[in-house]
Amino acid sequence: MNFSIEELSESKRQLASILHKLRETAKTLTSKENAEQYKSQITLAERRIHALEIALALIENEMNAQQ
Repeated sequence: MNFSIEELSESKRQLASILHKLRETAKTLTSKENAEQYKSQITLAERRIHALEIALALIENEMNAQQ
């Protein structure tokens, strides 16, 4: 699939926003008094963070390839 630079840029912006919010959520969960009880939510957040970082890197690579 071919996407325009504008589409990639907007997708990157949206994913970066989600990533920021997810990092804040993970930080909040890990700093809670009983963080162990949130272990599954923390693990899920960490996996999603990693997936979003990969997606952002791929978008960045595609944008660089198009320029």
